[in-house]
Amino acid sequence: IKSDLFAKEAALVMAKNGVHAHLFPQLTPTPTVSYAVRYLGCSAGIMITASHNPAKYNGYKAYGPDGCQMTDDAAAIVYEEIQKTDVLTGAKYMSFAEGVEEGLIRFVGDDCKRALYDAIESRQVRPGLCKTAGLKLVYSPLNGSGLVPVTQVLKDIGITDITIVPEQEYPNGYFTTCSYPNPEIFAALELGLNLAKETDADLMLATDPDADRLGVYCKDTVNGGYISFTGNMSGMLIAEYILRERTENGTMPEKPALVETIV
Repeated sequence: IKSDLFAKEAALVMAKNGVHAHLFPQLTPTPTVSYAVRYLGCSAGIMITASHNPAKYNGYKAYGPDGCQMTDDAAAIVYEEIQKTDVLTGAKYMSFAEGVEEGLIRFVGDDCKRALYDAIESRQVRPGLCKTAGLKLVYSPLNGSGLVPVTQVLKDIGITDITIVPEQEYPNGYFTTCSYPNPEIFAALELGLNLAKETDADLMLATDPDADRLGVYCKDTVNGGYISFTGNMSGMLIAEYILRERTENGTMPEKPALVETIV
């Protein structure tokens, strides 16, 4: 709720203190911010998000130059500086127009977004397979930021039969369909699962509002109904798939570390 205003205020404080700020002009997932830090060669990144937490906690997450959330040591330095700053009068900021005119605030361009999509799509294990697989999907962004990037990447790799859960399609900071929009719990996925059953979809996918975690239901072709996958289960399936592909193509090293991890 009002996270766009919060993000703009953060950029204005940075600008007033002589820090160049790249501001996203639209709602964007957390992984996009991590990628943009590296793509743009920034020293740090800020993500304004309630994520899957209660909407009233419009959080402020800080990232280092590697695009990862700050470690405890780095966070301690930032926290120490916060304590030195008066909560009412300590923050310096300028007007948005002034920041733009002085070149201290710039909008992140579409080239960054497209580079991220290309990077994701380049990780396909079997490029082109999805175009002929005939997969039928139901997807829910849980009223968050995943709608545009997720559907774009799916369509790019050849998955076009996608039904969006209508009640959870567009951004809504009040998250009216479930009190806790975390795709790791059933209540958040119930609408999507019901729609998957109605449309006889092969997969039901849901991303949390800041689109950095994933819920999965898969049709059970043996026993009927749908099976849910935890993050660990999905990770193991992906690892096995990669191993099988490398083994079949003869690109598997003699003693891969991944095999030891799976065992």
